[in-house]
Amino acid sequence: MALELERLRGEVVAGFAALGGRLDTALQRTSQTEADIDKLEQRIELLERARWPLPSVAALVAVVGLGLSLYQLAAR
Repeated sequence: MALELERLRGEVVAGFAALGGRLDTALQRTSQTEADIDKLEQRIELLERARWPLPSVAALVAVVGLGLSLYQLAAR
């Protein structure tokens, strides 16, 4: 009976050790994923900041085009 309990105790200890290893691996992957997400968020913010002048430039070109059209119309 005592030998059987000792064997079961050994299996439980080994099981907990294996489970602890799996949890460590999962925690490491989660930490790496969070770091990757942070990097991607920074890249997105940089891209969004670099993109802001495009609508302004398009509006400016449209206004200049309208102005030139009105100038040509008035010059006739």
